Amino acid sequence: MGLFKSSEGGFMDVIRCDEPDYLVWKWRPVGSSENSLKENSIRYGSSLRVKQGEVAVFVYSKDGGEIQDFIVGPHDETIKTANFPILSNIVGTAFGGQSPFQAEVYFINVSGNNQLKFGIPYFDVFDPRFLDFSVPVSVRGTLTFNLTDYQSFIQLNRLIDFNKEDLFNQVKDAITKRIKQVVTNLPAETQRPVIQIERNIIEVNERITPEIQQRLITDFGLNLKALDISAIEINKETEDYQKLAAITADQVTKTIDAQNAVNIKNLVDTQEINAQNLEETLRVQREEAQRAQKLQTETNFINTHALNQQADVLKTAADSLGTMGQVGGGEGSGMNPAGMMTGMALGGAMGNQMAGMMNQMGQNINQNQQAPPPLPTSISYFIVLNGQQAGPFSMAELSQLVSNSQLTKETHVWKAGMGNWEKAELVQELISLFAQVPPPIPPTI
Repeated sequence: MGLFKSSEGGFMDVIRCDEPDYLVWKWRPVGSSENSLKENSIRYGSSLRVKQGEVAVFVYSKDGGEIQDFIVGPHDETIKTANFPILSNIVGTAFGGQSPFQAEVYFINVSGNNQLKFGIPYFDVFDPRFLDFSVPVSVRGTLTFNLTDYQSFIQLNRLIDFNKEDLFNQVKDAITKRIKQVVTNLPAETQRPVIQIERNIIEVNERITPEIQQRLITDFGLNLKALDISAIEINKETEDYQKLAAITADQVTKTIDAQNAVNIKNLVDTQEINAQNLEETLRVQREEAQRAQKLQTETNFINTHALNQQADVLKTAADSLGTMGQVGGGEGSGMNPAGMMTGMALGGAMGNQMAGMMNQMGQNINQNQQAPPPLPTSISYFIVLNGQQAGPFSMAELSQLVSNSQLTKETHVWKAGMGNWEKAELVQELISLFAQVPPPIPPTI
């Protein structure tokens, strides 16, 4: 500390804190012992130096009560009533402005971070499914905090007997209680096996942080900057842990087997449904094809059927014509010239009609022989285009889409009879469409 000499002799003090690491530090005059009565004697004209991030607290008595004055850094001045009005009520006229006045001075660090490492010894945690087995669990981590609301801090902590280690122990006790409570209840609240609690560091951290933050502010006047749980450990050497691990592993295996069985059954059922749908689709297609073939056959032979009907009519007429030449029309009747003439006329007409029928039948047969087979059933596909279903498209239209790069091998397609959408490159009858697309143009040399 620097020393300044007054006009009347004696020594002046430089009131400052040179401690490298502190939260609260009490200043004492030069040459005074910890128990000296001169500990609180401050001379008028002494210098006060408060660095950035520090607060100097002057505690003194007035009118039977305790007064606190705060000087926030940075500050560097000589203590006089003219330039230090905040202390004008400390320097009384009884001292004539020259004699020492009594005040305790504390420096509070409001910028530095304080880290408190903690380790919670093993405590029992129970699995909600098997309450007969306890698993020992320990937790380790680091608490980072600083002091921002120094006025609240002073109200909650006696500066005159402040001890950093005592404060840290109180903070550690407070967070230990809450961490143990969260870890103990976590398996029941999340319905997770206790032997998997080592994986829940982040969740435990997030559950605890808000409550610890509020606790530090309310009980200690401290600001929590970070709570980092580095490890949650299980004592795996205990008999209860090994029994619980075996039971849990057995249950997991059974659960996996049951789930696999369900998945396989669902797959088999799905394949069976798809097969039934495909069979039904093919049956409908066969019936439609048979119906179309039957209609075509009836169309081809309808003219022959009509000719047979006409032939029966002519045959009946011819039989009647044979009896027209007999007189009286009965057995043993003589010739009937008029009937013969009429029969000849009718015979000619019937002959012409028969010739016409035969000619027509020949033409129909020729037409039926030259008629092309029925058109094949058009193949139509739906495709996924720009995330939407489009179609149906014929093979010619699909070829055009390939040319326009709107249909690629990766495009999903579907037609009647397919169980699911498939990539175009996996559909056999579409592979030839992509073979027609020319390869990329070679680079120009």
